[in-house]
Amino acid sequence: MIQVTRKDSKESVESLLRRFSRKVQQSGVLAEAKQAQYFEKPISKTERRAKAIVRRERKAAKVKKLKLGH
Repeated sequence: MIQVTRKDSKESVESLLRRFSRKVQQSGVLAEAKQAQYFEKPISKTERRAKAIVRRERKAAKVKKLKLGH
């Protein structure tokens, strides 16, 4: 469970809310909840992961080419 406490009595509610939403975003709780909203077959999960690996490799190759000046 994510908790945020006021740093001092002068901290505004807006900044407190901003810190809370940032912590929620960084923890990945919201992303997990959205992912669990719909059932996904195990096969499609592995396919999605494989495609993500390919995307990462292509992006790394593209960045490498840009650094080399091609």
